[in-house]
Amino acid sequence: MIKRSTLQLSSSKWVRRCKLMRCLAVILLLPLRELASAKRIAPAKVDPVVSEGIRYVAPNDDGRRAYIEAWNVGSNDKLWELTVFTNAINPNLEADVQWVFITALSIHDGRLMVSSENGKTYQVDVNTRAITQSDSSPPQSPGTIREVPDAAKKALTNGSTSKKYDLSSYINPCYFEGDFNGDGKLDLAVLVKERSTGKGGIAIVHGTTGKVTILGAGIGVGNGGDDFEWMDSWQVYSRAHVAQLARKATLPRLRGDALLVEKKEAASALIYWNGQRYVWYQQGD
Repeated sequence: MIKRSTLQLSSSKWVRRCKLMRCLAVILLLPLRELASAKRIAPAKVDPVVSEGIRYVAPNDDGRRAYIEAWNVGSNDKLWELTVFTNAINPNLEADVQWVFITALSIHDGRLMVSSENGKTYQVDVNTRAITQSDSSPPQSPGTIREVPDAAKKALTNGSTSKKYDLSSYINPCYFEGDFNGDGKLDLAVLVKERSTGKGGIAIVHGTTGKVTILGAGIGVGNGGDDFEWMDSWQVYSRAHVAQLARKATLPRLRGDALLVEKKEAASALIYWNGQRYVWYQQGD
């Protein structure tokens, strides 16, 4: 016959074991929760550079501003801190999707060269701390713009759109063809910029009517806001492809092809025609 004290001891051990397992489960789940809440990957670790006894570092710990620090190598004293550039945050978008960080530091002709995620390079005079910016991203290529079909050029250079928008080629390719409104005719999606503000966006030219719809470039759409300069990649998702993907995920039923716009490793969305207008369907943030 089992004694009561033995039963109580076994019960006590069981309770302690359950508590231990519960604690372990919480510990193991913490990284998963953090991963699930992550909106973008961590910025790259930037190697410091040393010049004339001073070490220059980029902490990359503030998404709203990119700054560098100067440290005396001998004494390890911090000499100064300088903000190289700031990130304008659109309140209609997830904040961290819009963060731009420093990717590399180097010394060239006595100047500190600071490279950023968006392809821009900043020169810092380490004596005066004056900053000059040079855009090392691919320039507007006339050859690429010349490849835009004549139908799109005609639609965008006639009427009111010609006074407000310019063709753009800051992403390659700078245009796509697709049946975006589902009427069986090819339409065109072309990168444009609002002339007065420089805001980027997309112009969709319907093949049947020649009607132009502006998305971004000063006109807000969904979480994308009115400036698509954050976008660094885009492509066409055919109606059939989206229908196939919808078997595994909840996606809208399309009348025609859709545009997938994204900031790599951060967020993406589908832009599609719902029968009345183009709408935004957020896929990831």
